Amino acid sequence: MANARDITAVEQVAWNEAVARAAVLRRLSGQERLSRADVLGACQELGIRRARLYQLLRVYRAHPVTSSLVNRPTGSRPGSRHLSAAVEALIDAAIQTFYRTRQKPSVNALHKEVRRLCWQKEIRAPSWHAIRARVRTIDPKSLIADREGASAAWDRFRPVPGQYRADHAFEVVQIDHTMVDLIVVDSAHRRELQRPWLTLAIDVASRMVAGFYLSLEAPSALSVALAIQHLALPKEAWLSARGVKADWPTAGLPDAIHVDNGKDFVSHALRRGAEEYGISLVHRPIATPHYGGHIERLIGTMMGAVHLLPGTTFSNIEARGEYDSGRLAAMTLDELECWIALEIIRYHAERHAGIGLPPRAAWDEAVARRPYPLRHPHDPATFLIDFLPSLGRTVQRDGLHLFGLRYWDDALSLWTGRLDRPLRVAYDPRDLSTVFVHGPDGSHWPIRFADLRRPPITLWEHRRAQAELRERGLALVDEQLIFETIEQQRALVADAARRTKLARRFGERTDRALAGVSANLAIPAVQAPRDQPLDYSDNPIFPVEEWS
Repeated sequence: MANARDITAVEQVAWNEAVARAAVLRRLSGQERLSRADVLGACQELGIRRARLYQLLRVYRAHPVTSSLVNRPTGSRPGSRHLSAAVEALIDAAIQTFYRTRQKPSVNALHKEVRRLCWQKEIRAPSWHAIRARVRTIDPKSLIADREGASAAWDRFRPVPGQYRADHAFEVVQIDHTMVDLIVVDSAHRRELQRPWLTLAIDVASRMVAGFYLSLEAPSALSVALAIQHLALPKEAWLSARGVKADWPTAGLPDAIHVDNGKDFVSHALRRGAEEYGISLVHRPIATPHYGGHIERLIGTMMGAVHLLPGTTFSNIEARGEYDSGRLAAMTLDELECWIALEIIRYHAERHAGIGLPPRAAWDEAVARRPYPLRHPHDPATFLIDFLPSLGRTVQRDGLHLFGLRYWDDALSLWTGRLDRPLRVAYDPRDLSTVFVHGPDGSHWPIRFADLRRPPITLWEHRRAQAELRERGLALVDEQLIFETIEQQRALVADAARRTKLARRFGERTDRALAGVSANLAIPAVQAPRDQPLDYSDNPIFPVEEWS
């Protein structure tokens, strides 16, 4: 049993078992005394003995995350294969041409087919257990689609969220995005920029706004991660940094998050991060907008208030009439963020027609109705990292390579040439100067640019530089040229900022991105000892400025 591990490397079967265990033990861990009926019921539900239940409960109480309940593998690593490449190729061919067909043959029939193919090639046939093990690694949805058709796969695996009704606080939180009906201005010259994007989260039981995130960029997995961070962590420091003196008590891990089917809500990082913290991620059935009614009404309420601000675009062209939104725009993104926070505080204090009382009062009642206390992130300092997008990378002798950039830290020497699989490398698109390596034990190691003289850059700056290099026909892996190009672009933007809206928007995004990351995932200047990961516990959690 491991108390910390890389959740992205856990095999799906073992992970599913841990998720099922966490669902039961989460309910028991909040109780001071367990009745005999509770213990026997949990043992029966998990199919384990009482001693084993108490052992798992002790582990979970010490480390209340799903990954603490993953069994430590013994012997060969799950999924490892010992057959020859020729036999593996025959098995794969038999699965594709024989097993994944509308005739739906059994595993026994597949084994006979593999034996026949091996006999023809005069090689030793694998066992029935080896064939079954490979069948179990097939994605069930794609297998059903091949054997029974796409319609059958959809019927069997489509999300079924049930009723959107919640009895207690954070039982269900809905999250969605909208483009704000307002044009913001840049902070340097207060000239017209663009309409920003707003990500909102609402607690269904109390109608409290659980959190939000405002950005100049279109919705992405990072937008969702930062909105989840905002709803899960206490907001006192975040409000204080913006000069807002108000009570906003929502904080904790929701039992379920309901979202739509946008690509920003279906990322692997979001799914694994939610499972790691015991959050059920439920996607709205396609073509059923009424399932997101609570968040849609909140968005409508917030946009109705925005329509009273200078620079509003209203909800449509007809409503806007001859109003010149760009010329009358007056608020920067920071000012709009502060205004939204104050508008949310006011919304919490007013009577809500749907529940008959103010959301702030409803929150206290909804918290009191919870069958167990609100849960909070076990390690707030690494909470966001668990939701960041990530890629698998092998540690090379010269470090890690990501997006054509090279990263190095002495910590990487621990794994160079010693691992048989890539490590997961999480990155924040707002600042590529530091990435976060998921160690085999579940720790997070910050790894900087190999050349520490390199300035922080955003992912979209990097992509823009690469696009320019493509047009010039130069190699994309020339790191020196990439940074030189970015520096030239920044100088060009600074020179053109007074003349063009596009350039001002470019500069504003860069400034907000790098300033936001410096507060959100601040990296200590002093290196930690190499036998333990860096400690972020003293760093601020909420950014003063944020960008997606």
